[in-house]
This record gives sequence, structure tokens and C-alpha cells, in this order.
Amino acid sequence: MNIALILAGGTGRRMHQEVPKQFLNVNDKPVIIYTLEAFQTHPDIDRIGVVCVDGWHDILKAYARQYKIDKLDWVISGGENGQGSIRNGVFEAESRYSGEDIILVHDAIRPMVSHEIISDCIVQCKRHGSAIVVTPCNTVVLRRGEGESSKEVVPRDQLAVTQTPQAFPIKRLAEAHRRALEQGITNSIASCTLMIELGEVVHFSIGAETNIKLTTQDDLKIFKALLALRE
Repeated sequence: MNIALILAGGTGRRMHQEVPKQFLNVNDKPVIIYTLEAFQTHPDIDRIGVVCVDGWHDILKAYARQYKIDKLDWVISGGENGQGSIRNGVFEAESRYSGEDIILVHDAIRPMVSHEIISDCIVQCKRHGSAIVVTPCNTVVLRRGEGESSKEVVPRDQLAVTQTPQAFPIKRLAEAHRRALEQGITNSIASCTLMIELGEVVHFSIGAETNIKLTTQDDLKIFKALLALRE
């Protein structure tokens, strides 16, 4: 089976809203529902689990019923940070499914993820044992020096910009989180960074510039524009 693990544990302070950004309404629909619908309608996704900010579990379940997200299997609370939230979700998935099943870890605030991105992520994970959605780096990147200055260009052909989903067999990712706890790694910001900190190699799958992460008010404006184009 292929399990989507949706990370919705953040509070969204950078959006300057009282409502967590994954629950903001855009065109009368919560952001997280756009995200859930992408996985709900994908034929190769079997189950969905959500790591959700406390106090919003029942609201999320009500939205799922309203929008017919019937692949939603469970909702649990987040952890102390991003790594803790992913770990909670992965351990919950491990307790419910086969270790050989694939888990796709995805940000709730990436609502424009396409079926093509999800499909290639699954294919590459089955082929290589991991799949990190990336896009090429299309801009000049400078390494910061002292103060607001730089004297070094980072060659962009050596860089990949990561997105989500990030997919692994459940057993592999769960074991990585246990190793991280043993080694005192507690604040790795993504599944790919955790694996690399543990000395693992990760493989890429295709991303898209439209697979945006809603972090700021400007991102919301871009999301609304993309929705208008899609519709």
C-alpha cells in the first residue's frame, strides 16, 4: 500500500493569522482540504494519516466528512518540532501497516501537489528505496560571508531544491527515526535531511515550481492565482 502522511502540526506564525495556515479558507475551502483532495483522488494512494495541531482534530475530521475524504484513516497530534511530528506520524503508520508499504510525507501547506508528482514519487521510491521531490535550482546562489556580504558563488548545477512529498518504505523511515533518537539528532527539518545526517543516500523524483509551500501572505496570493488558472 501507499500511505500519505500529511503534516499539519504547525501554527503558522509567519502568516500572522490566528488560524493555523493549513486551516485558512481560500475560495471558501480550507487549504488542507486542497492538499487532502490531491491524495484522495490519486488512484495509487490507499490511506491518509494526518499529524494535526492540537485543538483542530475534530474540525479536520468534520471537514474530511464534508469534502468526502474517505481515505483519511487517522489523525494524531504533532511533536515538539517538525522532526517530532514526522516521527509521531511514521510510528503510527508503522503500528498500522506493513513495513514494506510506502509512506509519502507531505506538507499540508503544499496544496498544489499534482498527481504527476505523487506518481513519480511512488515509482522512484519503489525503484530506489527513497524519493525526494526536487526541482532544479534556477537562480544564482551566494554563500553568506561576514555580515551582509558574499565572495562565493555556489554552482547551481550542484544544487537541488527540495519539496514534498518525500517517500520511503515505512520500516526504513521508522528505523531512521529510532537511530536519530539514539544519536541525539532531534531537530532535523525534513525526512531527507534526517537521512543524510544519518549517512544515508536519498534519490530524487520530479517536482514543479507550482508545488508551492504557503509560508507567507505572498505565497497565499500566488496560490490564489494558481487556483484561478486551474479553474
